[in-house]
Amino acid sequence: MIAVLVLAAGASRRMRGRDKLLEDVDGEPLLRRQLRRALEAGIGPVLVTLPGLEHPRASTLDGLHVTPVPVRDADEGMGASIRTGVAALPPDLGGVMILPADMPDLTAEDLRSVASHLTGDPTPILRGASGETPGHPVLFPADLFPALETLGGDRGAAPVIAANISRLTLVPLPGAHALTDLDAPEAWAEWRRQRGG
Repeated sequence: MIAVLVLAAGASRRMRGRDKLLEDVDGEPLLRRQLRRALEAGIGPVLVTLPGLEHPRASTLDGLHVTPVPVRDADEGMGASIRTGVAALPPDLGGVMILPADMPDLTAEDLRSVASHLTGDPTPILRGASGETPGHPVLFPADLFPALETLGGDRGAAPVIAANISRLTLVPLPGAHALTDLDAPEAWAEWRRQRGG
């Protein structure tokens, strides 16, 4: 079984006062949409990091079978979010898929596609890609959980990947699914324009 850890504890600083994870996409907040897709993938339990349980983002979880994980030191950066989320994982997992919440083109099928490659010895690190360009999500096997729990700063899991680069396998996903992230108003405007509204 693989857990999906959705990262949603960031400060959304580049949005100039708006919260990217509360932006409306097809009639619901982006964060809720991403959590639904993670659940629809059906690969295991879904956890979501948040700046706190009183944060407005927490209201988007209503009715969804996900586990909220407050990140006390979220201001430190993505490393703190990953570290805290991995520490909260249930036991006996084969791996954890780390999924940034601001990537709206990723589908449940994309997540299943990445998860389907979790075989081999040593078990690979699996990373969604657009062609040869690495992106997200990234699936780490369970033996790397201790390394993920030592992360800090805002480089995400890059140090763990770098230290285990021989185990990295890219999983091609359709189009730019693995690369499209929306963290500024201009990116949102362009993405909506391409979708036709």
